[in-house]
Amino acid sequence: MMNRLLFFLVTMIMMGQPLLSQKSIKFGENYYDDSKGTLFSREVTVDFKLHTNGFGLGVNIGELQTYYLTNFWNFELIEIKHPKEIRQSFDFQPTTNGKVSRAFIFGKQNNFYVLRGGFGQKRYFSEKAKRKGVAIGLSYEGGPSLGLLKPYYMELKYLEDQGSNNTDFVIRSEKFSEDNKEEFLDIGKIYGASSFAKGLSELSIIPGLHAKVALHFDWGAFDEFVKAVEAGFMLDFYFQNVPIMAENPGVVDAENRPLFLNLFLNLQLGKRW
Repeated sequence: MMNRLLFFLVTMIMMGQPLLSQKSIKFGENYYDDSKGTLFSREVTVDFKLHTNGFGLGVNIGELQTYYLTNFWNFELIEIKHPKEIRQSFDFQPTTNGKVSRAFIFGKQNNFYVLRGGFGQKRYFSEKAKRKGVAIGLSYEGGPSLGLLKPYYMELKYLEDQGSNNTDFVIRSEKFSEDNKEEFLDIGKIYGASSFAKGLSELSIIPGLHAKVALHFDWGAFDEFVKAVEAGFMLDFYFQNVPIMAENPGVVDAENRPLFLNLFLNLQLGKRW
């Protein structure tokens, strides 16, 4: 009888040992063991970015190394504006052929768009990243940039002799040049901006480099769906001055430069698997 009782106790202890070593998990939460890595291994997110001189859209393709470290590739398209760009308009009546006066930026020579590609890392500051709630970390990234200059066209008014001492004006769509700089920078001759499509076939390229650093705030750092906000600064450098504005005495403080430093706020949405 004693031997049977002893055998029963030993059997129960052996069966209960694995249960004692387990940890209960609340529904909807993940448990991460440092020695085993993370539950998810990859993530893809989309960026919606506002910065002090423009806006942009991007995508990040990431690989989760540990619960606190993610390596990622970033690709984005942004617009960079000159600080002296001022949008204005005239309340002209439509012409007989239906042409409408659009808002314009006086002295603007080119639109400037940037294609970026780079490698970066996202690091969380503490093990709070393992649990539900806001995880705080640091995101940094850098790489090459491809600046795209699109000529900025405006509708300019020119007087035309109609004969018999009659004159009327015609409207011509023109970009800034040394030949028309007097007319292009004469506020009295401007009817408005041309359509955005004008100049798309005349893109020119300026190579450069970029880098950015941001504080990263992630709601549920290892949930399936990514919901994060970043706030930081980005630096763009090009190997020549970027001619966004026409450098002319008629355009106040329109000096172009090769370096741009901007603060930014970025909304990041995506998925992990």
